[in-house]
Amino acid sequence: MPQIPEKIHELTVGQLSARSGAAVSALHFYESKGLISSRRTSGNQRRYGRDALRRVAFVRAAQRLGIPLATIRGALAELPDERTPNRDDWARLSEAWRSELDERIRQLGRLRDHLTDCIGCGCLSLETCVLSNPDDIYGERLTGSSLFGERRAPKEPDASS
Repeated sequence: MPQIPEKIHELTVGQLSARSGAAVSALHFYESKGLISSRRTSGNQRRYGRDALRRVAFVRAAQRLGIPLATIRGALAELPDERTPNRDDWARLSEAWRSELDERIRQLGRLRDHLTDCIGCGCLSLETCVLSNPDDIYGERLTGSSLFGERRAPKEPDASS
């Protein structure tokens, strides 16, 4: 990992990329989403403060957990004076995100458990398909998949009802 001398307080996008492991395009994307910021030189080149290294590491760690960028941006915006997240910040945020992650784990476990129920044809058009219509929540109102493909006409009431 390339070391950056302590006397350098600002990094070029290439230096930030090399040190953080994030592609230059990812850094530009993070900046466009308000996750990191830079200043422009008189030659219109980006310069990042050294704190951008920690912010990029924070963003990448949160992304690996599946945290949406909007949630990450919100977490960073809550820090006073847009400072870099520290260990206490990570502990607080990870605790807040734990329930969201637990719910995703439950959903993935449920999906895994129901995967064998899928007929494997790829059409996702069965009324009770657990992939496109969990718990058959649309089965009372529509036939076929309500999430993929064309919507179908609502079911007609049974004449014996």
